[in-house]
Amino acid sequence: MDTNKFNGTSYNHWLRNFRIVLDFENQGYVLDNPLPTALPEGSSPEERVTFEKWLEDNRKVHSIVLASMTNEIQNQYNRLDDVPSIMLRMKEVYAVLDRHIRYAATKAFFGTKMPEGSSVQIYGVKMLSLVEKLEDLNAGLDNDTYIDVILQSLPSSYDQFIINYNMNGLEKMIHELITMLVQYEAATHKSAPGVLVGDASTSTVKAKRVGRWKRKKGKGKVVATTSSTEGSPTAPKGKGRGKVGGSQRSKANDVCMHCQEKGHWKRECP
Repeated sequence: MDTNKFNGTSYNHWLRNFRIVLDFENQGYVLDNPLPTALPEGSSPEERVTFEKWLEDNRKVHSIVLASMTNEIQNQYNRLDDVPSIMLRMKEVYAVLDRHIRYAATKAFFGTKMPEGSSVQIYGVKMLSLVEKLEDLNAGLDNDTYIDVILQSLPSSYDQFIINYNMNGLEKMIHELITMLVQYEAATHKSAPGVLVGDASTSTVKAKRVGRWKRKKGKGKVVATTSSTEGSPTAPKGKGRGKVGGSQRSKANDVCMHCQEKGHWKRECP
């Protein structure tokens, strides 16, 4: 309570925390029931014990409620002896009407939509918090209505889940529904597996090697073709000599290279 002293703002939050403390001590009833002034005549011993306990609890809660306020607000209520009177005055001054609070909470619950791709667990916790707030305000909504609103607020990626839920006639509490949604998200919204860097690099190296081998093989064919064309041996000079257009040349005008006489060739020189 020391860190949540009431300073005139957030009355409903302060009251919630204050009730939690009193409920732990079984003294929350003092806030709502008026202080009895005296025991009626002919009261039983049990009634006397109850009355004395009420007075004792009222004294303790009175000290706690004043200690949970700032000094300025304490001065406004320290003259009141009974706790219910203090709480009534505070509500008249600081509390927002329950009708307005319930309207805001209902609007937030029915108007909230889960964005596509966001975490369904975080969204479920948010909706569960709104449901608990509506329950505290006695909004009068049943569990089926809460479930329907939550299912209708889901994005289209959960359409199959909604169909299965309704077709199977499931009846779950809100926290059970959120657990099912988290499991569905884990099963259907897995990220695609990444490409193995090692395999990709190996494939790239192999492709480059094959490309170089093909280029070398192609060059070899070109060289071989060129060699066969340009470097092919020519016909022997002896056998082809003397043929012009396929006919035999005449010896009459040829000069022998050995004796320098006409009419024969060197190989025929006597």
